[in-house]
Amino acid sequence: MDKRLEAFKRLLDIMDDLREKCPWDKKQTLESLSHLTIEETYELTDAILENDLESLKGELGDLLLHIVFYSKIASETKDFDIKDVINTICEKLIIRHPHIYGDVDVENEDDVKRNWESIKLKEGKKSVLQGVPKSLPALVKAQRIQDKVAGIGFDWEEAHQVFDKVKEEIKEFEDEVKQDNSNKMEEEFGDVLFSLINLARHLDINPEIALERTNKKFIKRFQFLEQQAKAIDKSLHDMSLEEMDRIWEKAKSI
Repeated sequence: MDKRLEAFKRLLDIMDDLREKCPWDKKQTLESLSHLTIEETYELTDAILENDLESLKGELGDLLLHIVFYSKIASETKDFDIKDVINTICEKLIIRHPHIYGDVDVENEDDVKRNWESIKLKEGKKSVLQGVPKSLPALVKAQRIQDKVAGIGFDWEEAHQVFDKVKEEIKEFEDEVKQDNSNKMEEEFGDVLFSLINLARHLDINPEIALERTNKKFIKRFQFLEQQAKAIDKSLHDMSLEEMDRIWEKAKSI
């Protein structure tokens, strides 16, 4: 037997055992697992950002377990099983890649994306944006919305055009700040963020990853600041901004 199939069968057999014999696993439902799946996905992302391949292997296993777990629960109500899950994604991939499994010609990635969205509309979706999950975090959702509409050609042609749009949105935001109009300030701030995400997409920057890297950088520098303050037996509350800024500049060089 193919070693990959052997390993997958082992996981399925273990899942059967756990569902039958473990009090915790027996109790789980589709709903009870859902928030844990989200947590596992974020842990997977952390491993990717840290380029920790050993942890990545483990996190991929955790996510695979969840897929097997959901499928096991659904099989008990005879709705579907893991075989149906796998066959469904196989069929979807074949249908949505006619340039591989059909007679459609493509020249580049953009052609593939346009075909993908066109095929999904033919499958019965009423809107290109129908496939964007409502529960996505706002930053990720904005990125997916822009990816979707760009897939059917609704997009800026050049990055410099988006850059100009960013500047325009910042100016509109500044105007509302001067007017102290809280409702319009929020609206224009949202427009600034949306246009920045669009610019990132045009520059092949993942805004979620970029922001998370900045978060990690800030945390590292601030913790250095805390350590340095402790080393001189001072509380951050008692330090002046100038003192903290000197340490912060030192942290930036580490």
